[in-house]
Amino acid sequence: MTDKAPDRRLLIDGRLSGTAATFASVNPATGAVLGHAPDAGPAEAEAAIAAARNAFDTTSWATDRDLRARCLDQLHGVLVDHKEELRALTITEVGAPHQLTTGAQLEEPIGVVRWYADLLPTYEFSRDLGVHEARGARHHRWVEKEAAGVVAAIIPYNYPNQIALAKLAPALAAGCTVVLKGAPDTPLVTLALGELIAEHTDIPPGVVNVLSSSGAAAGELMTTHKDVDVVTFTGSTATGRRIMAAASGTVKRVFLELGGKSPMVVLDDADLQAVSMMAAFMSCSHAGQGCAICTRLLVPRARHDEIVEMVAGGLAHIPVGDPTDPAVYMGPLISERQRVKVDAMVQRAVADGAKLVCGGERMPGPGFFYKPTLLAGVDPDSEIAQEEVFGPVLSVIPYDDEAEAIRIANNSAYGLSGAVFSASDERAVGVARRIRSGTFSINGGSYFAPDSPFGGYKQSGVGREYGLEGLAEFLETKTFGAVAK
Repeated sequence: MTDKAPDRRLLIDGRLSGTAATFASVNPATGAVLGHAPDAGPAEAEAAIAAARNAFDTTSWATDRDLRARCLDQLHGVLVDHKEELRALTITEVGAPHQLTTGAQLEEPIGVVRWYADLLPTYEFSRDLGVHEARGARHHRWVEKEAAGVVAAIIPYNYPNQIALAKLAPALAAGCTVVLKGAPDTPLVTLALGELIAEHTDIPPGVVNVLSSSGAAAGELMTTHKDVDVVTFTGSTATGRRIMAAASGTVKRVFLELGGKSPMVVLDDADLQAVSMMAAFMSCSHAGQGCAICTRLLVPRARHDEIVEMVAGGLAHIPVGDPTDPAVYMGPLISERQRVKVDAMVQRAVADGAKLVCGGERMPGPGFFYKPTLLAGVDPDSEIAQEEVFGPVLSVIPYDDEAEAIRIANNSAYGLSGAVFSASDERAVGVARRIRSGTFSINGGSYFAPDSPFGGYKQSGVGREYGLEGLAEFLETKTFGAVAK
C-alpha cells in the first residue's frame, strides 16, 4: 500500500500556489501521513472570491454557451485520461475500496461531467410566452434563464469526487463561477481536480478556484461574503443550519445536501434472505460513511429474530481490509476521531437497551477500521435510531403492521432516502409514496444516475443535485416584456 502522494497546490485566478502553512492528510487505512495540503485562510478565500467575481462580471463565461460546452468536454476528457491517478489517490486518502472507485467514488462522477456537457448545447435557456393585451397595447413576453453568479461550494470527505463534480459540472454549465473548498480530511483529491483544470483545460482564470483548509475561517467567509451569490454545501445537518443562518445576512441562495437516517422497510411478503443480504452490504458500503445509506431496518415483529440472524450471517461475510485490494468491500473510517464517535454511539445504544448482535468494536492493527455492527430490538425513538452514525452500524427496528412501519419510517428529522421490499411492486410503491423522502428504492431498484435529481425532505436539505433540477439550482429566472411590433 502506497503511503505517499504529491503535495498539492491551491487554484486561485488560474494560478497554482501554496501557502506558508500546510496541514497533513492521513491515509485512514494505515494512519500514516499521505501528503500535505496548503492551509488556506481568509486571505486566500478573499482572493478566490474576488477572482470568481471578476471572471463572472467581466468575461464572457456566463454568456458564451459554446465556450462552456467545450470546456466541460475538455474536463471530462482530462478526468478520463487521469482516472487511474485519481483512483489511487481516492483509495489512499478517502479509504474508499477499489470496488467503489469503479462506481460512485470516481467513475460515475466523471460521467456526470459528460452528462452536463452533452445537455448544454440543447438546453433551452429561454421560453416564449407569446403576446398579450395590456393597457391598450400588445406586449411580447419571454423568460430567460441566466447564471446565478458566484458559487461557494463546500464538500465533505466521504465522496469528494462525486460531490465536487455534482456541484461543479452544473454550476459551470449554467455559466456560474465557482470557489470550491475540499474537506479537511481529504484535501488532496480535491486539489488534484483543481490542478487538472488549471493545466489541461481552457476554463478561463477565475472561473474555478479550489481551496483547502484545516479550519473553519475560509469556509465561514465563503458563506457570508457579499460577492458570493449561491452557497452549495454537503455535510452534516448541524453545519447546514449554521450555514443557512450565516447566509441569511446577505440573503444568499442556499442549496444544502445534509444528513440522513434512511429506513429500509421490509414488508411481510418480501424475500427475507435477499433483503437481509442487501441490508448487510448496504450498511457497510464505504464503512457506512454515506448520507443516503439505509441504516434503519424496519421488519415485521414476528420475523425480527429470523431476519436478525440472516443479516448477521451476511455481515460475517463482508470482506473488510486494505482498500487497495480489489476483493475488499469495506475499508476504514476516515479518522480515529470518527471511529471514537461511532463506537461511543454503539455503546450508548447498548446501554439504552439495544441488543448487540455482532461487531461493536474497533478492529486491531493500523488504520481506523471498525467491525460491521448489528443492533437488534432498537427503540425507534432512541439516539441510535434518530441520529446519523456515519459508520458500519445497522439498527433493526420491529413493527406490528404496515401503518406502524410507515409511522416509524417518518419518525425522523431526516428524509433523504429509503427503500422498501415486497413481493408486490404495487404495494411497495404505495408504501414508498407515504414516506417523506427525496429518493426511494423499490425492491432493490437504483435511482442514482446523472439525469435523476437527488436531495432530501425536512432536515436532509434544500434543493437537488443531478438532472435538470441540479442545473436549475445555479440559474436565475428573468422575465421580459416588450411592446409588440
